[in-house]
Amino acid sequence: MTDRGNDAGEVTLKLPIAGRLWQSWCASTLIRPRIVSMAHLLSGNFGSGMLMVAALSLATHGLGKNDFGVMVVVLSIGRVCERLVRFESWQPLVRFVAAEEANGSVDRLARLYAYGLKLDLASALIAGLLAIGLAQVAGKAFGLGKDHVGLVAIYALAIICNPRGMASAALRLGGRFRTLAYVQLASSLFRLGFSVVLLHAHAGLVAFVALWTAAQILDSLLFNALGFQALRKSGIPSPLGVSWRGLSDDFPGFLRFALSTNVSSTLRTLTHEVDTLMVGYFAGAGAAGLYYLSRRIAKFAQTAGDMIQTVIYPDLARLWAKLDRKALERLVRILQSALLVFAIAFILICMAIGHPALLLFFGDDFTDVYPMLFTQLFAVALTLHAAPSRSGLLAMNRPTYVLVVAVGSTVLFFTVALVLMPRWGAIAANYAHVAFGFSTALFLDIGLWRGLSRHRKSDAAAAETARPDDGDAHAQAPAQAPAQASTEERT
Repeated sequence: MTDRGNDAGEVTLKLPIAGRLWQSWCASTLIRPRIVSMAHLLSGNFGSGMLMVAALSLATHGLGKNDFGVMVVVLSIGRVCERLVRFESWQPLVRFVAAEEANGSVDRLARLYAYGLKLDLASALIAGLLAIGLAQVAGKAFGLGKDHVGLVAIYALAIICNPRGMASAALRLGGRFRTLAYVQLASSLFRLGFSVVLLHAHAGLVAFVALWTAAQILDSLLFNALGFQALRKSGIPSPLGVSWRGLSDDFPGFLRFALSTNVSSTLRTLTHEVDTLMVGYFAGAGAAGLYYLSRRIAKFAQTAGDMIQTVIYPDLARLWAKLDRKALERLVRILQSALLVFAIAFILICMAIGHPALLLFFGDDFTDVYPMLFTQLFAVALTLHAAPSRSGLLAMNRPTYVLVVAVGSTVLFFTVALVLMPRWGAIAANYAHVAFGFSTALFLDIGLWRGLSRHRKSDAAAAETARPDDGDAHAQAPAQAPAQASTEERT
């Protein structure tokens, strides 16, 4: 009976704790909405990623190892040029719009979005033309034949039609995370459906490159349409309907912030595109295709880091603007812990089913992807850890520090890759990613937590300075007594 009583007592103790935890979860205005948004984004990106891997599986069966490698090199040339030139204008837009929202001028906000759109359009056009020029000059060095160079011109259309920074900022600031999560499913389904058609029609390399181009253009059109819709629902006029003159004068500092953050992003993403071209240069197009698959599959996990920045960067910027340092620290710590668990889970899954899954989906010619994939997942784990720190530093208006870390890590990446790749082949690029991720995670963490520590000390010093001395405190005591009494009554 005593044991039963103890069991019953334990139940009665556990239920209130569970109830309080549930009430705390439901009442949370900081963590719960962000986790729900990230769940939507991860589910949408996971679904889109699965569809992409299925389409790649069909492409590998339809093209074979060598032609698939050629297609990968074509796509990589286009994406490298896009990353070199394209402005990720959503990052400065999020920060500047968060600051401008207090003014309440929708016309001024529309001009701010127009500034971002102007940079997006110009950089997309330049990137497309640069890709065509690079293929003409250096395509042979990356494993492309004379007949393959024209394929880059086809894919350049997708780059020119892909200005999406302004729309991304509108969706993020509008809290349209479900839209961000699921909009890409349309183009992924389009790509997968027509991949089946091309496989059964025994279509060649040109048809598959054209399909990838059309799918990206479709995704960009849908994304921008939804971005403009988000602006309308927020009561902001269309950026196309406002004057584009004098934007740099109206928003000083915008272009400088955009340049620093975009150079940082460019360096960070170049390591995920130039690496494929380097593998093509040292080991040929076939090896580049294998390496690309290892990165593409690992991107399932890495997408979580991108989604973290999508969800929390606007909130971190607002928390910093409100001087709510404790909430910012708490949010970053929780997200880093969650991402650690997420990364470990992916590594364990790869160990359990990685090799047989590659054999099932891609065939015998692609089983050499496994050691590359396993190594890449460790690099992804480090990148995931760094994502919240990077968002926090940008919210703290420290893009220059983020840029310096990106430059240093990129130099380390290319040093490791160039030293090891001639001897070890494609997997050396995966080792270079591990070095890049470790350096980035280490120094971004150092910058974030040291910066927050300095601000805590300065806040404490300011509070100490504002505190009245003993003489003033005794003199003001009678006047403060009624106020204290009224405060106690309200409590």
